[in-house]
Amino acid sequence: MMDLRNEFSAEIIHATVLKNGSCQCLHGANYLLKLYVQSRHLDHAQRLFDEIPRRDVRTWTIIISGFSQNGSYRLAVDLFSKMHERGVVPNRFTFSSILKCCSSLNELRMGKGIHGWILRYGIDFDVVLRNSMLDLYGKCGAFDYAETLFESMAEKDTVSWNIMICSCLRIGDMGKSLDLFRRFPFKNVATWNTIIDGHVRNGFESIALDLVYEMVEIGPVFNEVTFSIALVLVSSLSLLELGRQIHGRVLRIGIHNDGFVRNSLINLYCKCRQMEKASTVFQNMALGYMRRQNPKIYCDESITGSISWSSMVNGYIQNDRLEEGLKLFNTMVCERFEVDKFTLTCIVSACGNAGLLELGQQIHGHIHKIGHRADVFMCSSMIDMYAKCGRLDDAWSIFKLTTVRNTVLWTSMVSSCASHGQGKRAICLFELMLNEGIRPNEVTFVGVLTACSHAGLLEEGCKYFMLMKEAYGIKPSVEHFTCMVDLFGRASCLNMVKAFIYNNGISHMSAVWKAFLSSCRVHKNFEMAKWASEKLLELEPFESGPYILLSNTYATNYKWEEVAKFRDWMKERGVKKHPGLSWSS
Repeated sequence: MMDLRNEFSAEIIHATVLKNGSCQCLHGANYLLKLYVQSRHLDHAQRLFDEIPRRDVRTWTIIISGFSQNGSYRLAVDLFSKMHERGVVPNRFTFSSILKCCSSLNELRMGKGIHGWILRYGIDFDVVLRNSMLDLYGKCGAFDYAETLFESMAEKDTVSWNIMICSCLRIGDMGKSLDLFRRFPFKNVATWNTIIDGHVRNGFESIALDLVYEMVEIGPVFNEVTFSIALVLVSSLSLLELGRQIHGRVLRIGIHNDGFVRNSLINLYCKCRQMEKASTVFQNMALGYMRRQNPKIYCDESITGSISWSSMVNGYIQNDRLEEGLKLFNTMVCERFEVDKFTLTCIVSACGNAGLLELGQQIHGHIHKIGHRADVFMCSSMIDMYAKCGRLDDAWSIFKLTTVRNTVLWTSMVSSCASHGQGKRAICLFELMLNEGIRPNEVTFVGVLTACSHAGLLEEGCKYFMLMKEAYGIKPSVEHFTCMVDLFGRASCLNMVKAFIYNNGISHMSAVWKAFLSSCRVHKNFEMAKWASEKLLELEPFESGPYILLSNTYATNYKWEEVAKFRDWMKERGVKKHPGLSWSS
């Protein structure tokens, strides 16, 4: 409402001064300019600024701070340059605004230059201006400059300490951030929020939890931000019971309708697989909207509301409740809520996993319709979706249309070709990826080794396995070892499998023995199969898989008495066959 009053006031005053010809009065023009800036009508402010014939430092400062406060940092910087060209000396308010622009644009060099101007012009270097400099150095990664400035400040306020703590957290120096936190004598709720959130973001959840408990005992009262951070923390640790206690506190003090707190609650219950609880929080949000009539409040809440919708859709999908997730997504689109890229990527991946080609194509069309510029992760999901739905040509089309390709995108295409039995094509892609200087990761090598296995390229598979270890320093995981065992097995090199397992010290991995046993069955090598099954049964005596694999091998060799004996063994040991596993080939 304040913005609307300022807008009407500015227009009325502007009309009046134009009518009576008092626009030449600089004081009145500056007042009018300030009203336009406060009402966020920067286009009107810019036009008025251009019409003012004689501008003083206050005129320049009003327009520069207006653009800075509204995120138009580059325009503010351009105006500051023109101000300097006209010989107008900035004041400390001008410098404070332009330093904010420099920190937001990561313009460290310009910020240093402005620091020099401040010293050269003898501007009053008060604590507010020093904090702006401190923020610039911290955000631009010049921590040494920030530390030197901080230690030289005779007067430090709460903002100074918080900026310095943030700077330490930004570079991952948790020890120094905690040291500063302990040294600060007048910690407010923002200080506590900063240190707890920083530890959560840097992966130090246990320390963050200790700080939360400490804040409860000796710190200030939690605000909405504190509760939101605490909920994010307990969800990352899967502490459902503690999350419920925090939810109860939120309800008692009446901040459950805050958008950020609500979204944190939804994420907590989704991550802890409590979708009914998440749904209850989500449904209460819709009731809250209906009770509010203020358009600005509705506008603000519609932003956090979109996040709530996205969180619920993602929660359903990640908890294997695809149908409910897709139904909610459809409602979200019909209600015209903004769908973010992460949610679209999640939906596309779900369509691929479920083989829902037609729906995946509709989502693809919707992405184009709403004008989302697909990033590499979204493109990777679409490639994976089309490949899993048997449409490798469509996956290729998307890959060819992408201009920016990273490791994730290349890996998706290599793996897609491998899963479709196009081993040589996958290897050609991998070689092209290396030639373009893209570094493969462990997932890429799983795709390449799978391709070699399916295409029977034993020599190439061995070469890439060694390349992974020696050239890229990637330690093989069970997936890589299983691919290699499968590669040897498909090439009828069963003796090499045995040597490979013992040479690499992987006889404790049941997955490699399963791959070996499957190869023995394919090649009808009964003796080797019996030996491999004995090893597998030592590792998994109560799992049905080893019994089924060996039983199938006996069935392939028409040894029905042995098959019957294995059935009896399973009954005696209480091992149950899972649905979908056949007794015979």
